[in-house]
Amino acid sequence: MITVEILVNQGIDKVWSDWTEAERVKKWNYASDDWECPRATNNLEVGGKFSYIMAAKDGSNSFDFNGVYTAVEPKRLIEYQLEDGRKVAITFEAMGEGLTKVVETFDAEMENSEEKQREGWQAILDNFKKYSEGN
Repeated sequence: MITVEILVNQGIDKVWSDWTEAERVKKWNYASDDWECPRATNNLEVGGKFSYIMAAKDGSNSFDFNGVYTAVEPKRLIEYQLEDGRKVAITFEAMGEGLTKVVETFDAEMENSEEKQREGWQAILDNFKKYSEGN
């Protein structure tokens, strides 16, 4: 299991909406400025599915990121299983007025080192923070 986390200078209501609304996800769900998320669909309920396309802006690479929700507790917890069977849990914790902690824990995959995976997922979290605090 790998864990990444971030403190967002926004209240839990905004953080939750920024994380879960598909149109907002498209604005932050990538690790670097030369990538984008041109499509996102999200059915946020147990048994519901999500699908995100992550793509290099120059068209050189893209991949689908898909899963099925296994637990949803609004403004507290999201758990899902990816197509390859790996599991992910995200917790949201209000840390006071206008501050929210987001923690993601996920099963490692076998292609990339744990450090590379941690860096990639952390970069996406950092991008989320930048988007949520700036909009």
